[in-house]
Amino acid sequence: MGLRKRFQAWFESRLPLRDSTTLTQRNVYILPTRPGWMLALTLGVLLVSSINYQLNLGYVLTFLLTGSAVVGMHVCHGTLRGLTMNLVAPDAQFAGASATINVNIVSERRAVRHGIGLAVLGSGHWSWTDVPAQGRARVQIAFQPERRGLHALPTLTAETRFPLGTFRVWTVWRPAAKVLVYPAPEAHPPPLPPGEPRAGGAASVQRQSTGEFDGVRAYRRGDPLKLVVWKKAAKADELVSRDAQQVQRFELWLDLAHTGAGLSNALEHKLSRLCAWVLLAEKQGLIYGLRLGGQEIAPGSGEAHKRACLQALAVH
Repeated sequence: MGLRKRFQAWFESRLPLRDSTTLTQRNVYILPTRPGWMLALTLGVLLVSSINYQLNLGYVLTFLLTGSAVVGMHVCHGTLRGLTMNLVAPDAQFAGASATINVNIVSERRAVRHGIGLAVLGSGHWSWTDVPAQGRARVQIAFQPERRGLHALPTLTAETRFPLGTFRVWTVWRPAAKVLVYPAPEAHPPPLPPGEPRAGGAASVQRQSTGEFDGVRAYRRGDPLKLVVWKKAAKADELVSRDAQQVQRFELWLDLAHTGAGLSNALEHKLSRLCAWVLLAEKQGLIYGLRLGGQEIAPGSGEAHKRACLQALAVH
C-alpha cells in the first residue's frame, strides 16, 4: 500500500496544474475491468473448445463476441476522448463544511455521450451525467477540507465504462484553483465584548456596565427609518434602533488578545470565537474592527468587510 501511494504521489506531481483540460489520446487511459477479464477468459475457453471439437457455431459465437468487445472498446474510449472540462472555483467555506466543485463538461460531438462520472481521486464517491450532443453538462463534486486556510483543490478523476462495462477509460486532472477555508464559528459564543472609547473622546467615558456592546436600543417614536436595524428586527420580531450617541463614543473591536478563550488548542479556539463574533456583529448590523496581533482591519460593516475579516482569520 505504501508503494502504491508513493507511485500515485509521483504520478500526480507530473501532471500540470490547469482549470481547463481537453481529453485526448495523451491523457486518456484504458484497461479492461474485471468483467472484461472474465469475458477474455470465456472467449479463450470458447476458442479452444471450438478448435478441439471443430465446432463451426463455436467459431461464429467466439468471433462475434470478440468483435463486439473490440467495438465496445473503441466506443468506450471515444466516449471520454474529445471532451473539454472547465472547473468553476468553489466559494469559501467554513471548516467542517463540505466545499462544492462545479465542473462544466463540453462536447462538440454530434452524438450523446453516456455514463460519464467525476470524483475526487481515491474517494469512491462518483457523480454521473450524460453530455448532450454538441452541448454541455454540469457536475458537482463535494469534498471536505481538513482545516482552515488556503488549500489547493484535490486531484480529480473522470471515467466511463459505457457501453458494455468491459473496459474502464479514465483520466486524472489536477486543478490549479484553490479554496479558502474559514475557521469554524464557535457554536455558543459569549456576548460581544464591550466597546472601546474612541480615540480623542472624553476620558471620563466608561464602558457599558452590561459588558456587551451592541450599539442598539429599543425603537422610539420619531426615530428616523435609517437608524432602524432591520436585520435584527426581522430576527427578534421587534423594532430596534442604533444608539447614535453610543456609536459615536464607542468602537467595537474584536481582538485576538481579548477573546477569553480556554487554553486547550488556544489559537484555533480563539479564531473560532472571533469568527462567531464577526458573524454576530454583521447579523446585528454593527460597525466593528478586527485585531490579529500586528494586523488590524479598520472598523466597518457590510458583506465586503465581513469577507475581509473572515479571510484574515482563515490565513492567520
